[in-house]
Amino acid sequence: MSADGARPVVLARRADVTVVRNGDTVAKAHAPDSDPGRLEVRLRVAAHPLLRGVLLAPLSAGGSGPEPGGRFLDTLPGRRPVSLWPYGVPVDPGAPEAAPWEAAGELLARLHAVPAGALPGPLPPMRGPAKAVRALDLMRRTARRTPAVRAVEAAWASLPAWTRDEAPPPRADTLCHGDVHLGQLVRHPAPDGPWRLIDVDDLGLGDPAWDLARPAAWFATGLLAPACFGRFLDAYRAAGGTALPGGADGRPHDPWPWLDAPARALTVQLAARALAGAAAQGRAPDEVDRALVDACSRIAGS
Repeated sequence: MSADGARPVVLARRADVTVVRNGDTVAKAHAPDSDPGRLEVRLRVAAHPLLRGVLLAPLSAGGSGPEPGGRFLDTLPGRRPVSLWPYGVPVDPGAPEAAPWEAAGELLARLHAVPAGALPGPLPPMRGPAKAVRALDLMRRTARRTPAVRAVEAAWASLPAWTRDEAPPPRADTLCHGDVHLGQLVRHPAPDGPWRLIDVDDLGLGDPAWDLARPAAWFATGLLAPACFGRFLDAYRAAGGTALPGGADGRPHDPWPWLDAPARALTVQLAARALAGAAAQGRAPDEVDRALVDACSRIAGS
């Protein structure tokens, strides 16, 4: 129990991660196959003063506040890596109209502006494309080869090599989050502090357009309202985000030449995970799953 007598609460439990809250502290057991050296670098980056106000800073392995020169990674029995974090209040999934799209855009712009050379290193690659590969592998292992699965496979085969983690990205000079979605935002200090980005497991050098790709994929698939996507992009641009260039006349360029390839890759990743999830639950794909599969059919046919 915590000091106030509350029992620990499991916030998330998946095959690759377990997150438990105990009072004001959150413990995250990372994937068993995590590279401890790279994970420690990512944690040190999150604790660095240049990321203050952007990323939620980890606690030291002893549970105290962030100490840039300290150690942030510990191990559980069986050598599974674990890190400690202050608790932050997540986005309310029951109030999509209040989703902090402006905060997400601003935080990403600030993240992308941090000079990578001033951070602890060596900085690993951003793991976004590698996560897409894992999603396809999961679908192939768990889902029957239905027309929906074949549509996802065809879309995957049509993607540029860099989005399938088979070639270097067009840019690899920017600090990127690697797995941006609304679940990666919390208010800290709880309950009403400013928004912060969390989860640095995929943090690293890469193409910043990848960090804009999931909202772009949701928008292109019809799962995110144009107004919400516009709020996100406008906030990113207003904060000086580097993934999207501005026009010579001060007006913004069409974002899709930069977002198209990663947005397609994220659509395929989301569809693959959706079909794998449906198979694991023994159910038919639902409306959202089918929308993602339909988008993959359009990608494969384009």
